[in-house]
Amino acid sequence: MNRVAIVILNWNGADMMRRFLPSVVQHSPEADIVVVDNGSTDDSLQWLEHEMPQVRRVVLDQNYGFADGYHRGLKEVEAEYYLLLNSDVEVREGWLQPMLTYMDAHPEVAACQPKLLCQWAPEMFEYAGASGGYIDALGYPYCRGRVFATVEKDEGQYDDVVPVLWATGAALMIRSADYWEVGGLDGRFFAHQEEIDLCWRLRSRGRGVVVVPQSVAYHLGGGTLPKGNPRKDYLNFRNNMLLLYKNLPEDRLRPVMRWRFWLDALASVQFLLKGQWGSFLAVWRARRDFLRLRSQFREDRAENLRRTVLSPVPEQSQFSLLWQYYIRKKKTFSQLTNREALA
Repeated sequence: MNRVAIVILNWNGADMMRRFLPSVVQHSPEADIVVVDNGSTDDSLQWLEHEMPQVRRVVLDQNYGFADGYHRGLKEVEAEYYLLLNSDVEVREGWLQPMLTYMDAHPEVAACQPKLLCQWAPEMFEYAGASGGYIDALGYPYCRGRVFATVEKDEGQYDDVVPVLWATGAALMIRSADYWEVGGLDGRFFAHQEEIDLCWRLRSRGRGVVVVPQSVAYHLGGGTLPKGNPRKDYLNFRNNMLLLYKNLPEDRLRPVMRWRFWLDALASVQFLLKGQWGSFLAVWRARRDFLRLRSQFREDRAENLRRTVLSPVPEQSQFSLLWQYYIRKKKTFSQLTNREALA
């Protein structure tokens, strides 16, 4: 058994695995490879059995979503480090070692990610994680290399190892002890922003999260729910509210939630003006369901606040991303972190 287990969640992704899994097997000699099948009905399991017999299979009885599917699968995996890897990620020789070396040398760090580039345009950062993630004062996520819809070209400008608030779930390395100590991925999120919730819990309890850009992975992205899909909009709006409710300090929760009501309303109007009726409705379904679900997360919030040792988390920015991006026209991470530009 290797110290690292690369765990890939699959749901009807036989074509993706045919395309990308061989690179993971070939270029990850330091790791055991595990595919957790989330109740697939295609030929995923048959293909794995015949073409990739060296890959271990954990078979779930139904589709539990991204968060709970991983959480259930990880219960069957023993390793010092888990590396959660999307099925649409391509890797190259030597990609894993820089992260492993860094984690071994920094026991205070619980999790990390590689630099994530676009698989079909490898000179560009990839939307889902780029070179490490943050959130602004009102809970909007952004990355080194991607702010809202603006994705930067990778010119080595974010190649330093730095603390981040969240590491992308597309390629997340985490110590198994830390994963279980904070409760792991929250299956109630189903999909989207569950890794931000996990990493926020780690950071608030004093554990480190970093990006190690010397490791590089290439993510296709958008394979399950493409951008503009009302279901994706629903999950993003609902889960962002759950994320904030679970993790914001007491003195920030009410003012942030008031702001977010009006900002979400504005977003719904924008969807309506674009003729995206499904997304307009998704915003309001998300807010309705957040209110219905909130009581189920009350104990989680109390536990998070009780165990918090960093408040606020340093990687939560104190500015409004919407204001800086749309009004001040600060479109890149480097512009956002220039104190003079933000003044």
